[in-house]
Parts: sequence; C-alpha cells; structure tokens
Amino acid sequence: MAEPVLYSFRRCPYAMRARLALTVSDARYVLREVRLADKPAEMLRISPKGTVPVLELPSGIVIDESLEIMMHVLQARDPENWLSRTDVALIEANDREFKHHLNRYKYADRYGSDAVVHRSRALSFLQELDLRLAAAGQLCGFERGFADAAIMPFVRQFAATDPAWFGTQALPHLNAWLAGHIASDLFKRVMVRTAPSAPCQRDGQLGSGWRARLR
Repeated sequence: MAEPVLYSFRRCPYAMRARLALTVSDARYVLREVRLADKPAEMLRISPKGTVPVLELPSGIVIDESLEIMMHVLQARDPENWLSRTDVALIEANDREFKHHLNRYKYADRYGSDAVVHRSRALSFLQELDLRLAAAGQLCGFERGFADAAIMPFVRQFAATDPAWFGTQALPHLNAWLAGHIASDLFKRVMVRTAPSAPCQRDGQLGSGWRARLR
C-alpha cells in the first residue's frame, strides 16, 4: 500500500512542526529531505509555490500548509490528545507578528532591517509566552499539545540566533519549556539527519528506527 510522502527541510520550523505531528501520531510516511537551492521537480509539480512542508497523500491529494498537515494526521490518530490543547489565536500571533519580527532579526541583511528593533518586538511575544507557561508548564495545560508543537520550532529558531544574548533574558518558564521539548525523544526523532532528496521511510511505531542513510 502506498504511503504519504512528506517533502521537508530539517531546519525549517514549519516542516519541523509537521514532522512532530506525524511522528507523535505514529503515521507511516516517506520522508524526502529537500535541498532548498535545488528543489525536486516532483515537489514543484505538486506544489508550485515551492515551500516546505508538502504532504502528498496516496490518493493524490496534496497538503502544503504545515498547520493543515498537523490537523490532517492528528484527526486520523491523536494518541496524546494534542487537538484538545490548542489556541488558534496564539498560533496565529506566532505565525504572523512573531515570525515577521523573527525573520527581520535573524535575516537582517536580507530584509535591510534593524535587527535590534525586531528582536525587541519579538521578545514581547516571548514574554507573554513565559507568563502563560508559568501556570502549568505547557501552553495549554500540563501536557504538551498542538499549540506547543506549532510554536516551539519558531522559539527555538529565535533562541538559536544569538544564544548568548538569549541566555541573559528573564524567561525562566519559557527556557524550561524550550529545553524540555528539545530534549524530548519526540524532538530527537524528528531531527534525524537524512541525505537531501534521498527517500527514507519511518517505521511508524514508537521506538522503531529510520531506514535512512544518515550523515
């Protein structure tokens, strides 16, 4: 039986959250790591916008929005009940305002922006998250859920832009939350390195490995 194909880029936060949902749901899928400077023709054929992630289902249906991929796989199987722990407005704020400032902080040369200004504006969102996390440790309760998986990869990207500066910020709850997710077995599994454009297949069971050529 054919399996879904996910076109992904390991470090892309959008692709990262799609892989988190696929992995926690124990979905079987073929992973194709994309070299962004040389995108595969088959991906561009099914999704001309050329961004990752792209999930091609055996039926031929193509889903090329990360949140839609997350919803699709979790509606089929959601063993940790992630769909009960989400916040549409918070995720939208992450994807719009926070990502806008993150891009102009991390890629200031590309955007011709003032990195310090955008870093400060992005920090305001993280301070809100820190206050929220103080209550229960996760964004929507005591257990990780959809909102955590959707937002964490972007916070990770922000923190990694200037780790020394980030480490001086008073964000104790956010730091603990981020460290916990990065140290989790789930995150380690979705960050396995594979050769670009080389298909690899995940067994789909917790604890099973990747049949892939690792670097």
